[in-house]
Amino acid sequence: MEKKTARLTLLIDPQKKRAFEELCALQDLTPSQVVRQLIRDYLHKHGVEYGSQLQEDEKNPST
Repeated sequence: MEKKTARLTLLIDPQKKRAFEELCALQDLTPSQVVRQLIRDYLHKHGVEYGSQLQEDEKNPST
């Protein structure tokens, strides 16, 4: 997991926000956890490497 954090502010329709928060709660996840996973998946899908991912790859090199 990342050691430092940065804030990401976004605007979203209030009804979508409410539905998203309710779904997260049903899945016993925080909205932040879900958004972080969505971002990781998006970066992976587009082949973008980033700092903490590179550190994890160094810990677990494929043979």
